[in-house]
Amino acid sequence: MPAVSRQLERPLAETFQKASGHRLRFSFGASGMLARQIEHGAPYDAYLSANEQFVHNLVGQDKLLADSVRLYAVGWLGIWSKRHKIGKLEDLRPLGRIAIANPAHAPYGAAARQALERAGIWKELAPKLVFGENVRQALQYAESGNADAVITAWSLVLKKGGVQVPAALHDPIRQAGAVLKSSRRQAAARRFLEFLASPAGREILTGFGFGVDPR
Repeated sequence: MPAVSRQLERPLAETFQKASGHRLRFSFGASGMLARQIEHGAPYDAYLSANEQFVHNLVGQDKLLADSVRLYAVGWLGIWSKRHKIGKLEDLRPLGRIAIANPAHAPYGAAARQALERAGIWKELAPKLVFGENVRQALQYAESGNADAVITAWSLVLKKGGVQVPAALHDPIRQAGAVLKSSRRQAAARRFLEFLASPAGREILTGFGFGVDPR
């Protein structure tokens, strides 16, 4: 599951268990990396991706059930620094190392690059960028002081005093999920995806900075 903070993991798991009786266990990683694991037979039940195209690709490979695909949220970017006052992307210019998720396989990393390009500062900041394997690792670089700031998922820095990147600077990060064809718990996995779209699931998602009307 991508772009989910530990704060969000707990309310999702607890609320879903109360509603369904099923326990959740999350495996976190960049969407592209998780997709490759599924291609190689990873024993997951449901796949939540920060890039809906990864879901459609796996459906095309007959790894996910086409009739289970659901758009569940829209993600946005946020900026955060432990030591510096950041109000906008341009405030990153005088800083040293700046962490983002790897654009090669992390949708939020690709969105970070797009935002920097649209702001006209990608070429200037590119030599300063430090790539994390995913948004969580990118945030850890900034938390530990190994980076001066981070551009990551808004959901991860909303409650840390971060600043949201203007929506006009990057395309909406449309997040989708589906059930694995190989899952032995398909009914429970479908119920979880339905839960994400329920009033209870949407309330949790919006509370952590996600949009919930992807279309």
